[in-house]
Amino acid sequence: MIASKLWSPYLHGPVWSLSALMLLSGTAAASAQTARAREDIGRVLSLAKAHTVKGVVAGEARHHSSNTLSVVQLFIRYNWLWASEIKPGAADPRTSTCYVFYILPKEILPGGHTPFTFKPSPPLANVAGGGFDTSVIVAGFTEVIATPK
Repeated sequence: MIASKLWSPYLHGPVWSLSALMLLSGTAAASAQTARAREDIGRVLSLAKAHTVKGVVAGEARHHSSNTLSVVQLFIRYNWLWASEIKPGAADPRTSTCYVFYILPKEILPGGHTPFTFKPSPPLANVAGGGFDTSVIVAGFTEVIATPK
């Protein structure tokens, strides 16, 4: 049987739910979910070498636990900052300010790491008089835990 935990810093306090029992190949499987504090997530998964070039966000997700991680979600946010907030320019790129949840394309094995790259489409506005401040954090993941039969 396989149980999974979904950890997200956007849920507060422990949340447990039990999905409907399913029969898979003659064995019963159930799914449990729990939320963890933002500080606890760093003990399981961290981001390294994160950088942005012309709106493209790249880096590496590093896994620190002994269970496989799947459905790793990153929260990427682009915030427009004027060079002068007192006298902003005429063009308003805030319509291009965005955020996205990006899911890594593959599982991360215990102790492993995987590179990631996200390119916004359409590209971010290129307007004089300011620039985008980009941030990326771990939004959530599923930890696959093998349980004894």
